[in-house]
Amino acid sequence: MEAYAGSALSERRRYPRVQADIVCRPAGGALFHHKRNTQDISLGGMRVYSDEDFEVGMRLDLDVLMPDHTSVRCWAIVVWRAQLEATAPARFDVGLKFTDMASSDIQRLAAVLVPVR
Repeated sequence: MEAYAGSALSERRRYPRVQADIVCRPAGGALFHHKRNTQDISLGGMRVYSDEDFEVGMRLDLDVLMPDHTSVRCWAIVVWRAQLEATAPARFDVGLKFTDMASSDIQRLAAVLVPVR
């Protein structure tokens, strides 16, 4: 099991992470763990639950499903993963870093990533 790096990275984040009504899935495929919401997301990446054991460094082609039921296509790298307890909602907690996204899609994603105050 690899250590959860989320707390150590929080001080170095370029983009603030927020909770948003965003769901992701492999591009053109089934949803991560039965339509799982992201745990948190930013313009730099996201944290998701998954039942798949993705290897650190693996490149993923993803559809990020927006609240208006449209999607944004992006590519991400698995930067960390942690195995969860048997009672957790999924087998793994996964940290993804976005590596490529169209500028128009970045703007669309930014529009829904407004921190709640």
